[in-house]
Order: sequence, then structure tokens, then C-alpha cells
Amino acid sequence: MTMVPDGATASSSGRTAGRRRGFGAPMMTVVISFASLVLVWHLTATIWPSRSLPLPADVMAAFLREMETGELPHHLGITLWRVVASFSLAMVIGSAIGIYLGGHRRVDEFLQPWVILFLNIPALVIIVLAYIWFGLTEAAAIGAVAVNKIPNVIVTMREGTRALDLRYSEMAQVYRFSAFDRFRHVLLPQLQPYLAAAGRSGISLIWKIVLVVELLGRSDGVGFQINLYFQLFDVATILAYTLAFVAVMLFIELVVVQPIEHASIRWRRRTA
Repeated sequence: MTMVPDGATASSSGRTAGRRRGFGAPMMTVVISFASLVLVWHLTATIWPSRSLPLPADVMAAFLREMETGELPHHLGITLWRVVASFSLAMVIGSAIGIYLGGHRRVDEFLQPWVILFLNIPALVIIVLAYIWFGLTEAAAIGAVAVNKIPNVIVTMREGTRALDLRYSEMAQVYRFSAFDRFRHVLLPQLQPYLAAAGRSGISLIWKIVLVVELLGRSDGVGFQINLYFQLFDVATILAYTLAFVAVMLFIELVVVQPIEHASIRWRRRTA
């Protein structure tokens, strides 16, 4: 029978309790914070009644109405599809270019002005030019959003490639790893934190640009609906669409993006 010191047991119990508190406390804080926000919103709209600031109950009524008609799920799904398509395109193209530039100094020096140029072109300009050059099409909309994000991914992945530990590459060469094995076991694990960082910043930027793209040149999506109800001065429905979309993106951030980001740096903690 293995004896466990009392100190170790206490330490383990403390860590377990700490994890439980760490899980419960932030969730309770978030709930209280949002409840406080809704309360302040309700009091402000009650004390200073205005058509520009509807009550939370009015926004909820608009939300339920749009859900019953099926308009909100329809337009929300279309916008999410555009977010996913643009995000995937930007990550794949930006990562490939960034990794290549990080490993080829002369090419990087030649293309550096190009990267800086695209980093500083306003998103609105790229969207307008895409619609002028390629028409008001789905491909132009998704491409315009992706082009706005690709330079940021290039910069992040280029820096990640420059920070690679060459000892792992030398070990792979000694053990005669294939090109695929080098990518899977040497390159990818070291680049995971940079991929996670590029992805997290990308998803927060892309969904905002998607709404602008829809507002300017699409006939569906959350951005189109917000523009429609803006013309009708229906603030309650505008807020209903906005809050519904933000809630979905927060869900993706908490359930998908953050767990991937934590998993991407786990191997570094083990080797530390």
C-alpha cells in the first residue's frame, strides 16, 4: 500500500478546490456582470424614455418575433457561413505565406512592403473595390473579408516561423523524418500557439467586417437586416439581431477558440 503524505493530500485537495472555485467564480461573475448591465439599461430606458433606447423587454419581444417568423435564424446562418468561409480562407492562405516568408529571408525582404501596404489599407476600401471589380457576388464578399485578414495572419505566422527551435529540426533530420512527419511532429506543434493567436484575433475581426460587407452589397445576412431596420428606425430589432449574433460569437469564443488556444500551449508547459 502506497502512503501519501498529509501535505501532498492537502495540496491536492487545495488544487482541486481551487479548480472548482476557479470554474464557478468566473461564471458567477459573468452572470452578475450581465445582469447589472441589463438592470442599468432598463433603469436608463425607464427614466429617459426614448425611441432610440428601447427597454430590454422590447428587444426580447423583437427577438422572439424574428425567431417565430424564421427571419433571424435564416439571416444568422447565412452570416455565420460567410464568417466561417472567410476565416478558413484567410487562415489557410495567410499561414502558408507567413510560414514561407519566415523561412526565406530574401523573399520576405522583397514582399515586406506588400504586407505593410495591405495591413494599412482600410477594410472599407477593399470591400468597395471588390464589389466594383467583381460585382455584388458572394465570392467578392467572402474574398474581400479574407483579404482584410490575410496580412495579419501572415505577420503572426512569419514571426512564429522565425521563433522555431532549430534543435527539433536537427533531431528530425538525424532520425530521417519525412516531410509530412516534420510538418506534423516538429513544425506544427511549435506553431500552434501562433495559429491560435492568429485564429483568435481573426475571428473577432472577420465577423465585424462581414457585417459591413453585408450592409454594403448583400441582400441577406445580419448586416443586411441591420441596415433594413436602420432605415425603418426600428432600434429594438436592430439590437435583437446584434445581440443574437454577438451571443453566437461569444459562444464560439468560449467553447471553440479558447479551448484550442489552451491546448496549443499545453506541450510547452510539459517541456518547461
